[in-house]
Amino acid sequence: MPSESRVRDAGGPVSGPHAALRTGVVWDVLRQALLRRAAATGRSALDVLDTGGGSGSFAVPVAGLGHRVTVVDPSPDALFALERRAAEQGVAERVRGVQGDTHDLHDVVESGAFDLVLCHGVLEYVDDPAAGLRAVAGALRPDGGTLSVLTAGVGGAVLSRALAGRFSEASRALDDPAGRWGDADPVPHRFTVDGLRELIGAAGLRPGEVHGVRIFADLVPGALVDTEPDALRALARLEAEAAGLPAFQAIAGRLHVLAERLATPSGER
Repeated sequence: MPSESRVRDAGGPVSGPHAALRTGVVWDVLRQALLRRAAATGRSALDVLDTGGGSGSFAVPVAGLGHRVTVVDPSPDALFALERRAAEQGVAERVRGVQGDTHDLHDVVESGAFDLVLCHGVLEYVDDPAAGLRAVAGALRPDGGTLSVLTAGVGGAVLSRALAGRFSEASRALDDPAGRWGDADPVPHRFTVDGLRELIGAAGLRPGEVHGVRIFADLVPGALVDTEPDALRALARLEAEAAGLPAFQAIAGRLHVLAERLATPSGER
């Protein structure tokens, strides 16, 4: 499981004015998912697991909404930063950091104990994405729960390599089963919408909403956004408008999918 320093570049929340470009769509979806789950359970405070959550850039704001959050990450430094950030934001009592990885996830947290599990910036780095997804899915409550998956998209890599003039690399990423553009590619796995849906279904979950993330944000020159009045706000609005359209999901740098664990009938596990 990658530490937060890797997840951050892969689409995790960042501070500063550019945060909405990277995470605005994801946050809107997560807030609605938390509200739906709270309404379904009748509990205002939910149990949330953030796998690979590092220093808590997602976990601390979720705790700020009143939920209990457990962060599992292999990096002691990231977990120390998580503790400090949670304390600074006044949510230390609702945030718990645990050192671990997807391989030993159920050795460090209880299976079937969480209403919402975040799997952001993880699947592209684990050796076996299918096994990793099954592990995080197993943390959801058997009476139903929501998995939030944020991972690298093939189309975004193809487009970015082509626009950089690296046409052979773009072609390789397009053809490669793992979506890699070459041996120097730092990302082991990328996914298409269909491939990600199939992976989620194979883990025993029902895939739901799909959103493209960082469709335009990684392609627009930073100087343009920083110098033009209201450009950042307009670009964030464009990202939100395009996020749900399949044509733009196909070229997004990141793909976000919500999946549901169907309630297990009484007496079954």
